[in-house]
Amino acid sequence: PADEGFRSKVDGTMHACGHDAHSTIAIGVLERVVESDFRGTLKVFFQPAEEVVGGGKSMAESEHIRDIDALLAVHIGLDHPTGEIVAGIDGFLAVSHLEAEFTGESAHAGGHPEQGRNAVQAMATAVQNLYGIPRHNDGKTRVNAGVVEGGSAANVIPDEARIVAEVRGETTELMEYMKRRTRRVLRSAAQMHDCEVSIETGAEAPSATSDQALVSVVADVASDTAGVERVLERDELGGSEDATFLMRKVQENGGTACYVGVGTDHPGGHHTATFDVDEESIGHGIDVLAGSIEQISRRQS
Repeated sequence: PADEGFRSKVDGTMHACGHDAHSTIAIGVLERVVESDFRGTLKVFFQPAEEVVGGGKSMAESEHIRDIDALLAVHIGLDHPTGEIVAGIDGFLAVSHLEAEFTGESAHAGGHPEQGRNAVQAMATAVQNLYGIPRHNDGKTRVNAGVVEGGSAANVIPDEARIVAEVRGETTELMEYMKRRTRRVLRSAAQMHDCEVSIETGAEAPSATSDQALVSVVADVASDTAGVERVLERDELGGSEDATFLMRKVQENGGTACYVGVGTDHPGGHHTATFDVDEESIGHGIDVLAGSIEQISRRQS
């Protein structure tokens, strides 16, 4: 925030999630590891398009991930205070974005309403029924219609409407369950109002679990790190994150992965105008990650 003596280079825009702190931590880790007795190859990934769940999949499919033995992902904050480290974050909800375009037929709402096929009516029916999808006994599920739009004038029966929705599940299988039910609701709503609907799947991310072997390393290093007052071995995120693509790919290739949380005091929540980072926590992140990398290297050599 500008009031704190720094600001975005783009007028009227701020990211407010902590990814600038992540970049700083990564540079600090590189400096530390270069000066250590680390043997091996260290790769640092700056995750693109994370907020729209867009970059993790393409990175996981790239050649850079094929030879990774151990992956440490990191995020700052996440409602943990300065001085707290989470060695392994779990509970990622698998997520899928869907976009539905409803098509009907326009007509004059006063003169000839019988000649129209109301796309907004189909959209509204779909939104109502999306929130009626039954929850699942196997775990958490979520659905949200985040964008709804359509119509051009009060006296015209609209022939186009649009929904952008997302579904989430505690596992990838539960997310797929929600996606199937969402598609059924969208198609049924269109049919009910004599409209057509096209449905496209957008960005997706799977669930993932941190490997205990790496969690133990991070927890041990964090417990001996100056300024770290509390170490949680595990905690649940309750949100979604496409770094899970990287975690799962490394695990599929025979490696290990975990997601580390670095606590920071922030006056406002992530993605709010008052978000800020306690810069002391940047040092904690550097020390814990660099120490963990050095420990992993020694164990593998």
